[in-house]
Amino acid sequence: MNYLVISYSHKNCDLETREKLAFNSDEKKIDFSNKILKNKNINEVLLLSTCNRVEVILSSKECIESLAHVFEVLSKNLNIPKDILEEKALIYEDSSAIHHIFSVVSSLDSVVLGETQIVGQMKNAFKFSFDNGFCSQKIARVMHYAFRCAATVRSSTQISSAAISVSSVAVNKAKEFFGKTLSGFSAIVVGAGEMSRICAEYLLKNGSNVIIISRNLQKAQKLANELGGTTIAEDFSKLETFINKYRLLFSATSADDFVIKSNMIKEVDFKRYWFDIAVPRDIENDCKNKNIKLFTVDDLKNVVLKNKTCREKQVATAYKIIGKFTIDFFKWLQTLQIDPIIKKMRTMAKRSAQKELEKAIKKGYLPKEYKNEVEIILHQSFNAFLHKPTCNLKKVVDDPEFDTIVQSFQYLFSINEDKEKRINMYKCEYHMEQDITKHSIRNEDKKEN
Repeated sequence: MNYLVISYSHKNCDLETREKLAFNSDEKKIDFSNKILKNKNINEVLLLSTCNRVEVILSSKECIESLAHVFEVLSKNLNIPKDILEEKALIYEDSSAIHHIFSVVSSLDSVVLGETQIVGQMKNAFKFSFDNGFCSQKIARVMHYAFRCAATVRSSTQISSAAISVSSVAVNKAKEFFGKTLSGFSAIVVGAGEMSRICAEYLLKNGSNVIIISRNLQKAQKLANELGGTTIAEDFSKLETFINKYRLLFSATSADDFVIKSNMIKEVDFKRYWFDIAVPRDIENDCKNKNIKLFTVDDLKNVVLKNKTCREKQVATAYKIIGKFTIDFFKWLQTLQIDPIIKKMRTMAKRSAQKELEKAIKKGYLPKEYKNEVEIILHQSFNAFLHKPTCNLKKVVDDPEFDTIVQSFQYLFSINEDKEKRINMYKCEYHMEQDITKHSIRNEDKKEN
């Protein structure tokens, strides 16, 4: 069994290519995953698709044929020539695949170094894949370790102290045009998803009034109610009016086509600042001579680069943590092999029987000349006793519950016991990671101020 990752991100693909690669609906993800699993060499698949990356994570029996199949499906589904997909792809196998996944989840591979959004995105992708039966035990093992790794990176470094999401970078960029404050200004946020939420949160914290516009008015109203403050929701039919009325606009929908088209834009006598943080892009790039300053996701890279120098030491520390987690992950996999566990249990049973036999002979309970016969009987007895547990272990070897069952055996028999790596701790780590994500924006703002 191999771990395999095919990666397309801001590091190896331009915005136009990433737009074509985007899976912006559940139906597309389900269709792609089903087609991928038709190949006999691929056991499990997890698809991560965000504004800056597409990661295809596989558990595979054979890498070369699996890669060819993935490229074939991507090419047909997305209408991209296969040779371009092969040329642009970054491919990782086994230990390098695990290291890459841990780096992505720990936000060391993001446009905005240390941003907190990627953890939630990967968790959602994992849940979606697991719930739909596209991935199981093999990829689940990686994800559990990846989330632990990300939590350790954040708690052990200051990597996220000045690193923020693309949405917050956009808001900070907007502040540069309004005297470092957005207090009193109104901003339009198009979309009601996670990126729109984060964007609106930062706008509110910087004193702006927020107008949320979405095709789904009910969803927009729900988000406005949750955010509170000076947030209102408006019907999508008012979009054209509003984009020609206010100076600030942030768009982050999951639409396949342009949401704001050239024919909607009117000439006005004030400067407008628009931030298209969606992939595919929401705003038709034909805003010349319309007194509009337009920023896309790729434009924000320059803002991010300014902060990288002061974080180099933190990055080095983070990579050391990721390297250790990668090594520990493969060591942990070795401890889950059945044969060593069975052998250890039988050895422990044999030693225990021999110890008690020696005691019985020493105390005169058993004549010494009967030792060999009794030893044979004891050996047959504990073999019979361990037969059923051994068969049950082998039956569940490919089930998602296998890791928990094995670690229960390890705990009960004190085999390779490591309390820090028990599966039943992952739930706690999941909630710990949620808390870190929840409070990170607040901590970043404190450090900024």
